[in-house]
Amino acid sequence: MRLIILLIHRWAGLAISVFLIIVGLTGSLLAFNDDLEKLINPDVFTITSDQPLMSLASIANIVEKSHPEVRVGYFMRRDGQPTIVRVRPKINKLTGNPYQLNFDQIFIDPSNGKELGKRKWGDISQGKINLMPFIYKIHFSLLLGDWGILLLGVVALIWVFDSIYSIFLTFPKHINNFFTKWKKAWIIKIPFSSFFRFNFDLHRAAGLWFLPLLLIFAWSSVMFNLPNVYDWTTRNIFDYDSYLDLANKKTFSPEYAPKLSWVEAENQSSELMKVIAKKYSFQVIKPIGLAYVAENNVYSYTVESNLDISLNSWDGAGIWIDGDTGKLRNIFLPKGQHDGNTISNWLRALHFGNINNSLAYRALVGLLGVLITLLSFSGIYIWYKKNKARKFSDT
Repeated sequence: MRLIILLIHRWAGLAISVFLIIVGLTGSLLAFNDDLEKLINPDVFTITSDQPLMSLASIANIVEKSHPEVRVGYFMRRDGQPTIVRVRPKINKLTGNPYQLNFDQIFIDPSNGKELGKRKWGDISQGKINLMPFIYKIHFSLLLGDWGILLLGVVALIWVFDSIYSIFLTFPKHINNFFTKWKKAWIIKIPFSSFFRFNFDLHRAAGLWFLPLLLIFAWSSVMFNLPNVYDWTTRNIFDYDSYLDLANKKTFSPEYAPKLSWVEAENQSSELMKVIAKKYSFQVIKPIGLAYVAENNVYSYTVESNLDISLNSWDGAGIWIDGDTGKLRNIFLPKGQHDGNTISNWLRALHFGNINNSLAYRALVGLLGVLITLLSFSGIYIWYKKNKARKFSDT
């Protein structure tokens, strides 16, 4: 059994090592995404105005008025940052085709509505304004679109299983004095007798010490890249309300025009959120997000609350209301509503390094990306040296 697991670990590890190196290095940078965006593009990401913030509906109206060829999708307001409004092209009535745009995000100063810039997310040809989105596209899809997302999802799934069964390889071969012998697997011996020995100890000990975090990142990667697998697993273990199920219930045209305006939608959502907060015993701090999802004909409204797992995240307390009637369609709470959703929100926050805006945790995530790279390189080196030794013995 040990030999079988060793062979599986060796070849599975080699198969995914290059991919883990790529996502590890890019992930280290993405842990500081907001800080790097501001450093690279200070003219777009620096907010200097101290005026009161505009309402969310006002921002949506300003964008659609200044760009009549677009329709506002979703946007979040985050402290100390511009409001990044995602837009989609409307249909040109003269041609019957969508307007051709060189942007899908517009940066708005949330205090005065001033447009600070635009970009087509991830298009590196537009220059440094898209550097971090370009790195994110590498991290998430290897720049291969849906096929890249699927590939990295399979890599993540292999990573989950490989991390679990490889623990067995750190166990001593005999059960006598098991824990005394196993303790050696947790230690990097210094001074080390050879560079190979150091790599071996590093690979084994670091893998053990950081196993919980490695599993969190591996399984959360499955959640992002293989959502059907994640949803099926979570639904069969926990009480889980899948966002995927909601997203698939698309019964309206992408061009459908709701009867409620942005202002009416925000006002109705705000009143409903007060009722929901009272019912579920949580405190609303401030509104942070608004969107219109045409295919479902719903307005999405998100607030920061004392239920939040991560500050300024995309996972605040939210609701969907009907775009025509304003009636409540769905409730989304960061925690306490469904066990499976609470776990998923924790996984998302841990993966993105956003736990109460903790710099220390972001630094840990950044270091973990470097560690994943080192573990992958050390695994390749161990295989290379052992394979070389086997070939030498055969001769």
